[in-house]
Amino acid sequence: MKAFACGDVVPGCTMTFTGPDEDAVLGQVAAHATTDHGLGSIPPELVEQVRAHLVAV
Repeated sequence: MKAFACGDVVPGCTMTFTGPDEDAVLGQVAAHATTDHGLGSIPPELVEQVRAHLVAV
């Protein structure tokens, strides 16, 4: 299992995500970034920041 806290990258955001693997969490984060943070596309730099903050649970 992997987990990510959006607040680790976007200060003030309290959303957290868990999934069986990195790809599952990245999919959830991408949907959240589009819906809640208004991003039309996910920059590669943001994906790398998310990957850097993924933790095993």
